[in-house]
Amino acid sequence: MTTFHDTAPTGAARPGFLARAQLWWGPRIGTQIIVITAVVALFYVFGANTVATMDRIGINPGFDFLGRAANFEIGETMIPFQAGDTYVRAMLAGLLNTLKVAFLGCILTTILGVSVGIAGLSGNMLLAALVRWYIEIVRNTPTLLQLFFWVSLAKAFAPPRQSQPLFDAVFLTNRGIFIPGVTLAGGSTLTLILIAALVAGFFAFVVLARRRGGLTFSRVLAAVAALIAGIAVSARLTGVEAGLDVPVLSGFNIRGGMTLSPEFAALLIGLTVKYSAAIAEIVRAGVESVGQGQWEAARALGLHRGQIMRLVVVPQALRVITPLITSSYLDLTKDSSLAVAIGYPDLVAVINTTANTTGQAFEALVILIGVFLVINLSVSALMNIYNERVALRGNLAR
Repeated sequence: MTTFHDTAPTGAARPGFLARAQLWWGPRIGTQIIVITAVVALFYVFGANTVATMDRIGINPGFDFLGRAANFEIGETMIPFQAGDTYVRAMLAGLLNTLKVAFLGCILTTILGVSVGIAGLSGNMLLAALVRWYIEIVRNTPTLLQLFFWVSLAKAFAPPRQSQPLFDAVFLTNRGIFIPGVTLAGGSTLTLILIAALVAGFFAFVVLARRRGGLTFSRVLAAVAALIAGIAVSARLTGVEAGLDVPVLSGFNIRGGMTLSPEFAALLIGLTVKYSAAIAEIVRAGVESVGQGQWEAARALGLHRGQIMRLVVVPQALRVITPLITSSYLDLTKDSSLAVAIGYPDLVAVINTTANTTGQAFEALVILIGVFLVINLSVSALMNIYNERVALRGNLAR
């Protein structure tokens, strides 16, 4: 006679607390705890000494100074600012100047770097040699030295009265670069609502097409063209009048258009040229990483060189190019802080002035470090999201 016993399945025994702690901390828990305790103690001593020193010289630690009035002017701002406004507003003006240079620099660097990288891969030996010389000279020259060169060149232009316009629309002067600008008049809340709806529709189309696997390069271009046309029609229907403001010589100065200060132009051109050389090398390496078998198979299908590059090579090269370009974007954003050396009022320059006028050097340094961390981590996160999309599908490049 068989006897059945009611027994519950035991399963694998879960590791205890010490085993889980050892898995998390590693084999030498005691050593790591001692090191971490020493680091915390070091920071505590450093902080206590800093607070005691500030108290001894009459400086109250804290961030209360941000609400006080700043007693300095900022020569170039994207928002209204004058002496007497708060230090917070001054830092915001400097931050916007930094973001403007970083954003435009990343766009122009990508365009120039990709163009130079593709040109270096052409079969023209003269063009390839010129590209190689350009890359080697730019990459092996200090960034600060290049910025000094560009700002000296900008200051060496003729005064406005003696400058000769390029295409009757662009003036290169020692007071800045004058280019045509767009003027807008009229409009209402309905205009903003329609534009916001069009932009939301554009992003909804991109998201849905990506999920369905039908987001191709041609469809993205068509969607962008439709968005621009829709914005133009909406602005026209709601009474917005757009015009082109061309700079003209009037007396001893130039009136109208947009003005790029010599410092801003030198910084933007310097960073663009410097990092376009790095991106050109990245593009060359990414394209050359695609095997020759891919080229031969594409030629067997009857594709010409442009189609092979756009449809076959670039989608595969993006998996190599994107992570390295992210590093170049981060370096460009950080090197924008060199603007303080040529007189452009970026965030570093404004915070440096703030520290000198308030004596709150430690707090100003903490703010500067925190802001740059947020900017660079944001750029890195966005590029990582794009890199994941490219690595998994590569639909945007088709």
